[in-house]
Amino acid sequence: MATLQGMSGVDLRALVSEAADRLPLWVGKIYQFDAKTLGIRLNGEDRAKYLFLVETGRRAHFTAGFPKPPKHPPGFAMLLRKHLDGGRVLGIRQLGIERTMSIDIGKRDTTYHLIFELFDEGNAILCDEDYTIIKPLWHHRFRDRDVVPGAVYAFLGTDCLALPPEEFFGMLAGSDRDIVRTLAVGCMLGGAYAEEVCRMAGVEKSATAADVDSGAIRDAFGRLMADVELRHSPVITKSGCWPVVLAGDEVRERFETFSEALDAFYPKVEGEAEAAARKPRLSREETIRQRQADAIRGFEKKIKRYERVVEVLYENYPAVAGVIETLDAASRERSWQEIEEILKTNRDNEAAKMIRAVHPAEAAVEVDLSGERVKIFVHETIEQNIGRYYDQIKKFKKKKTGALAAMERTITVKPRKKEQLVLQKKRWYHRFRWFMTSDGVLVIGGRDASQNEELVRKYMEGGDLFIHADVHGGSVVIVKGATEHLDEAAAFAASYSNAWKAGHFSADVYAARPDQVSKTPESGEYVARGSFIVRGERQYFRNTPVGVAIGLQLTPGVAVIGGPPSAIAGRAKAWVTLEPGQYEPNDTARKVVRALREKLPEDEWKGLKGVLNTEAVAAFVPPGGSDIVEP
Repeated sequence: MATLQGMSGVDLRALVSEAADRLPLWVGKIYQFDAKTLGIRLNGEDRAKYLFLVETGRRAHFTAGFPKPPKHPPGFAMLLRKHLDGGRVLGIRQLGIERTMSIDIGKRDTTYHLIFELFDEGNAILCDEDYTIIKPLWHHRFRDRDVVPGAVYAFLGTDCLALPPEEFFGMLAGSDRDIVRTLAVGCMLGGAYAEEVCRMAGVEKSATAADVDSGAIRDAFGRLMADVELRHSPVITKSGCWPVVLAGDEVRERFETFSEALDAFYPKVEGEAEAAARKPRLSREETIRQRQADAIRGFEKKIKRYERVVEVLYENYPAVAGVIETLDAASRERSWQEIEEILKTNRDNEAAKMIRAVHPAEAAVEVDLSGERVKIFVHETIEQNIGRYYDQIKKFKKKKTGALAAMERTITVKPRKKEQLVLQKKRWYHRFRWFMTSDGVLVIGGRDASQNEELVRKYMEGGDLFIHADVHGGSVVIVKGATEHLDEAAAFAASYSNAWKAGHFSADVYAARPDQVSKTPESGEYVARGSFIVRGERQYFRNTPVGVAIGLQLTPGVAVIGGPPSAIAGRAKAWVTLEPGQYEPNDTARKVVRALREKLPEDEWKGLKGVLNTEAVAAFVPPGGSDIVEP
């Protein structure tokens, strides 16, 4: 939770994930607004412009407008500009789950690391590719590290979720605290997020860490972080600003991005409100016209200047001819240094008074003619000098004519199809896993144990069918009505089960009637949260192949959809298929977005940026590793 005092490590994780989605980026200009606040103007693809604001020790996010920068940039801002201007942003990373982020910037043959610390007093540190500190915003010497030029930047902290399972379980087993404090302090989650992990795992927060189901805790921890990174639903509540909605918190305002929420939540830096009154952005055609008009004005100015030079040369013909004759003869006997010295000591001479500057390399002098400074080449006659200026007049008149002709030509603007996109309406089942079978029957599945319980308790009715993979762990799947494509529902259940996590390409699946499903155990038995007892005969689907297709649907409403390939192929304009593989869910979501965009015309996918994004795709990516397979 971000408070007015600052962001947490979990909040920074959400921000970094959001920022990384905007890559590739290039560094524009860097500003320093006060002793702790910096801004980076970042340029993206398709002329996108982003303003990234960092208040060290407190917050970091994209903003709608920068404060007014000081007239004279501070030294640290100038140093960053010198090293980073024009560099390409290679990566935006959080160091562990600490409140520390690194922007990795490549320039020429070097990679720089610009590190921002959002804890304690905060700092901004520029490091070279080996993390040797070039310059920090503030110099500090601590007991366990030095933040001074020449020292190697020492990162302190870890990410509990990055630990191997046995080490994570060992950390819980070795804790003498209750589980909520172990997560809040030992894993740097903070109280609110630690309580959310306990709730998602179905564990009492006051239970001793060594006694809880460590597997359930680690799984809930992972799901929370996946939600934070991929399924952003940023809100401002009474308690603070959140990247996701936690259970029981009263929402005051919702936002599209976490940066927008943070930008609205934190008070404006002095002068930041003035940024709204910026010049409107010109179209490409308007920019070209403006440049052409500026060029023509420049040509006209030069033509007028050289015409005036020719005029004063004729007006002062005898005097100029005398200067040329005298200096031409003198330069054949003396050096230009000697001539310059003679001119300085003979300021009473009328010819010497006219000469304002000497250019030895060109054998030329500048003379003052009726207030106009004119360069004269002394080894050429006055007619040859005038001819030089006539050539310049002709050159710029020709350029002006060309520019005027270019302005008269119509700039061809590619017509853009502006289709009125009708977005898919939000339905009650969209917060679950879901798809429509080929014959239009709704199939829904739980994302976690809590949703499994909710589906059976609230949404399973008499005419439905209960489906589950015959493995430990997976979505409870409910088929809402009769369908001739039960094989699709079975494939859905197999894909969103631990069979996928284990790398299996098929699994056995069974179906049962609602009256066969119960939470009541036999005497001496125990039914875990999200699990059920199925009594009586079941219908089995043996060796059901796993596979998930994710695609872009245009009708009846525009949306990202996912499910068994046979159900998605008929509804999506473009789609890709996933199978168990090596890439984690967040990486898979990004790869799917790129793959879908490649299948669509550029003008079309640009208009779908609000729909086709990693957050929408991630909702359909199975848990565990995945690879993309072309359909």
